[in-house]
Amino acid sequence: MHHVKHRHFNNGLVVGKFSPLHSGHELLISQAQTECENLYLISYSEPELPGCSRERREFWLRQRFPHVPMLVLDPTELQRTADIKGISNPPDIPDNDAPDNDHRHFCGWLCQHLFNTHIDAVFTSEDYGEGFALELTKYFRQTDPQASETVHRSVDRYREKIPVSGTQLRSSPHSLKHFMAPEVYADFVGRILLLGGESTGKTTLAEALALELETEWAPEYGREHWDLRNGELVFEDMLHIGQTQVAREQLLAQKSNRWLVCDTSPLTTTLYSQVLFDRVDPALEVLTTRHYDHVFLCAPDFEFVQDGTRQDSAFRQHQQDWYEQELTQRDIAFTVVKGKVSDRLEYILNQLDVK
Repeated sequence: MHHVKHRHFNNGLVVGKFSPLHSGHELLISQAQTECENLYLISYSEPELPGCSRERREFWLRQRFPHVPMLVLDPTELQRTADIKGISNPPDIPDNDAPDNDHRHFCGWLCQHLFNTHIDAVFTSEDYGEGFALELTKYFRQTDPQASETVHRSVDRYREKIPVSGTQLRSSPHSLKHFMAPEVYADFVGRILLLGGESTGKTTLAEALALELETEWAPEYGREHWDLRNGELVFEDMLHIGQTQVAREQLLAQKSNRWLVCDTSPLTTTLYSQVLFDRVDPALEVLTTRHYDHVFLCAPDFEFVQDGTRQDSAFRQHQQDWYEQELTQRDIAFTVVKGKVSDRLEYILNQLDVK
């Protein structure tokens, strides 16, 4: 029988803004996991920092540490979690520059009332760790004089193993991407969307643009699926196409370099759903609200090429009009690109301000 290495602490705690979650944080959390029977994570930032919304932080943490109980809070989420526990007015989330003790007492309250536990060890890479442990001990002993002492465990305090900070990463995520897990970096990749009717040179442009930007491009899955089904699509295929397109984008963004070029979006699938079936699955409609950083509409100024799967040039014009109308109605900023591939490419690169 193997002896399981005895874990030193019963309940451990790691608190952070995780804005963004980087390999220094991951080192800290992994170390705490090896030393604790149960580990708890708390993340809040008031105000939130650019590119690091509550939803994103929770997604990153759940991707990387799926089994760890966590509270990733903003005021709405704190109220929601408290309501579930029947607590009517939880304390306010302290501001980022509030006094240390406000943060310490807030974390104590969260552990006691939302995690229903005391903490034996708090893990940090900061100087304030000792004071944090001391205050938590006091806090838990107010209601339970028998509560064990909370100790401080310091991990890579001087950032020797992982020399990076959240501030550095927020200001330069692309040059420091090796300090982030791919799932985290993907959220800092700009999405460039190319739309256009059939035979408007979209795919050629997508390939050329990705080559120029030294990054990935996401081909049109709908075309692949159409070939697979020999052009016999049913209504259910539409949502499948939209979902697969988005899933592939997510995976490609993890390998991308600053930008991801998207050769279509769920908006196109919605158009085909309307044309072919006269209706759109509500779940597909939700996908069409997906955000892209730049949207370019390819003008139908190429000679129309019938490749056997396309409708005709009249349909192409209908598509073009529909895109312009939909994008305008949905308040999505877009630019029409015209001319030869080289002209379009140059125009887009100028728009992206790629030097």
